[in-house]
Amino acid sequence: MAAVAFRTAIRDALDEELAADERVILFGEDVAVAGGVFATTTGLYDKYGPERVFDTPISELALAGAAFGSAVHGLRPVVEIMFGDFLTLAMDSLVNQSTKYWFLTQEQVSVPLTIRSVVGAGGRFGAIHSQMPVSWFMGVPGLKIVAAATPADAKALLKASIRDDNPVLFFEHKRLYTLEGEVDGAEARLGEAAVVRAGTDVTLVTAMKGVHDALEAADVLERDHISVEVVDLRTLRPFDLETVLASVRRTNRIVVVEEGPVTGGWAGEVLASVAEHALGYLDDAWRIATPNTPIPYSPPLEDLFLPGAERIATEIRRRLR
Repeated sequence: MAAVAFRTAIRDALDEELAADERVILFGEDVAVAGGVFATTTGLYDKYGPERVFDTPISELALAGAAFGSAVHGLRPVVEIMFGDFLTLAMDSLVNQSTKYWFLTQEQVSVPLTIRSVVGAGGRFGAIHSQMPVSWFMGVPGLKIVAAATPADAKALLKASIRDDNPVLFFEHKRLYTLEGEVDGAEARLGEAAVVRAGTDVTLVTAMKGVHDALEAADVLERDHISVEVVDLRTLRPFDLETVLASVRRTNRIVVVEEGPVTGGWAGEVLASVAEHALGYLDDAWRIATPNTPIPYSPPLEDLFLPGAERIATEIRRRLR
């Protein structure tokens, strides 16, 4: 089986869903003629034409409003908001209309829209193009948040998101686009986590780029005779509590690694949920996240800012000893 790049897996998922369902449309800034600023939509405009794949003006609020309007009228729009940082401009339509409409119509009208957006630091993009906006949306009922870590999951989870009957935020970490991996075409369901490494001493829960940092840290800690179990959440809202609890029952300890501010982050939600259900067999629980500061542009400072593999290994080693 040939290795496929993460960005290619995204493109293939879009291609297959556009081919399978004529209600699927794709639009956003530079997604058509240019093929996307991160080369995730190359060739789709030529294949499906300007009625199904088209460029838009630079207005995130207009994009979100168009997605809502087209979704409630029978289409299945996939919208690209170029950087997750700019989702603030789409908040009203997404939070106050799209996620509430199914409820307000007494479950009569669904809103099958998917918003794709690039997130994450480490690419030297600075404080306004590197944020991880998950925590902005964690408290919004009716919204799913998907966060893939591998090419296989990127393809399977994006296809599942497009097929979902209500709004999904699909986040793509910019530092994963060149990652290659086997894609077997298997389907995935939203809300299901995966244990990507078995261990006995501590459960390490994370997502997206954090999965690869966690696996690298686990390799380092294994040399110190510390066995780390790594859980890739894959979906952050709703997250798979049962898989996390099953792992904690085996290890009695949990650390959650989040690329995002430690205050108000999704890591705190995971720890709170585990604490509510696992106090009888939990020995230790803590978070590893970013400081409560803007993301620095300086390469050495940005590297120090992120919860990378070295920091993960150091903190787990210190706590377990």
